[in-house]
Amino acid sequence: MKPPYHDCGEVRQAVIDACLEMNALGINQGTSGNISVRAGDHMVITPSGVPYEKLAPEDLVRMPLDGSPEPEGQLKPSTEWPFHQAILQAKPGVNAVVHAHPVYCSALAMNRQVIPACHYMVAAFGGSDVPVADYALFGSQKLSENVVGALQDRGACLMANHGAVTTGESLPRALWRMVELETLAKGYTASLTIGQPHILTDDEMAEAIAAFADYGLKDSR
Repeated sequence: MKPPYHDCGEVRQAVIDACLEMNALGINQGTSGNISVRAGDHMVITPSGVPYEKLAPEDLVRMPLDGSPEPEGQLKPSTEWPFHQAILQAKPGVNAVVHAHPVYCSALAMNRQVIPACHYMVAAFGGSDVPVADYALFGSQKLSENVVGALQDRGACLMANHGAVTTGESLPRALWRMVELETLAKGYTASLTIGQPHILTDDEMAEAIAAFADYGLKDSR
């Protein structure tokens, strides 16, 4: 299954499988997370409030990317659909968006605490830190603007007093980033309890960022 995706049963099932994997891995709880994938000039996104284990491919919601109202005759989309739509509009190279409330990411987000260059894995997200998008009410236009701004040159961000969002050229890549982001957040939080983490220099991070150009999952997966 190669990006860019098309709206079909295989893609919809892959979204459901990714949701189930998030919960199995402990990086999300219940239905608080949501996932979308680009499908041409539309997106396919998880519906609001439906337990993942009860989702069928036809339950996922197809929505346009041009700002038009959601089509009728479908389940209600995730309340976070506005920032999914805004990200996919603003970042043509992104084909999947994953949002969740991982415990350690959420804890840092509650403190509105940026993850600095405390580990070379920060480079997996495109820069020398993982920023925090300013707080706004869930589902609001302001939240969409804040998240898109934080993701301008990054593949992930924390969301103040909320959770985290990751993006990817493919769905596996976006999910991989969410797993790595929570692992990084956990390590950074632990390091703060035993001292002050040493921050990598700009040169060290530039070297790591360059190395990540060909690191990890390939988009053909």
